[in-house]
Amino acid sequence: MQAENGIQINKYISSSGYCSRREADVLVAQGRVMINDNLALPESRVLAQDKVYVDDELLKQKKTDFVYLILNKPKGITTTTDLQDKSNVIRFLNYPKRIFPVGRLDKDSDGLLLLTDDGDIVNKILRAGNAHEKEYVVTVNKPVTPDFIVRMSKGLPILGTTTLPCKVKKEGSRKFSITLIQGLNRQIRRMCQYLGYDVVTLTRVRLMNLHLDQLPPGKWRTLHKKEVETLHNMLKDSTKTN
Repeated sequence: MQAENGIQINKYISSSGYCSRREADVLVAQGRVMINDNLALPESRVLAQDKVYVDDELLKQKKTDFVYLILNKPKGITTTTDLQDKSNVIRFLNYPKRIFPVGRLDKDSDGLLLLTDDGDIVNKILRAGNAHEKEYVVTVNKPVTPDFIVRMSKGLPILGTTTLPCKVKKEGSRKFSITLIQGLNRQIRRMCQYLGYDVVTLTRVRLMNLHLDQLPPGKWRTLHKKEVETLHNMLKDSTKTN
């Protein structure tokens, strides 16, 4: 089967999530792929109405119309899908499709929260081993010292472990920015508390390539096409498991 349009057979198979393009090439070479009733060839292309089988198993294409939203979460909203919690973010957004937050942002914290129905990306973003950055701006109850910056950046003992090294920069007399690749429970607040500081405000301003910018508190927007493409490119080599 050949056509001037359609999707190359190896790309079609890989986009279904069955295997990689290279592995798809092997399947085709082994004669294990059929397009409708025809044996697939390396140059075969798949049209919208075609059915593709690998070892007699019908391939189904992954959902592609995923929802990706950025919310500037205000304080007082909980990052949960539990509808019994009257302050939950799903009730707050009231979005017409089922979506869920990627990670958590404390009820007392505000800022960038990504919500989606693309379950494939969640663990890829959150797993510390993938080293995807989350940036916060924090104000505390007393002056930020050079010693505070150094100790925060090197890692501190909380929750039975030592936090990973991170980027910390002084932004004002009582303000600093911190960039993490992990997300322990109330991590920044616990780190500050260990050094004798209390957090006054905590705002997430960036998640990987996604920035809060001028989005007002309580407002949301859909990701731009370029943002989605960049996000997926950054996640392509990330793993979903520990």
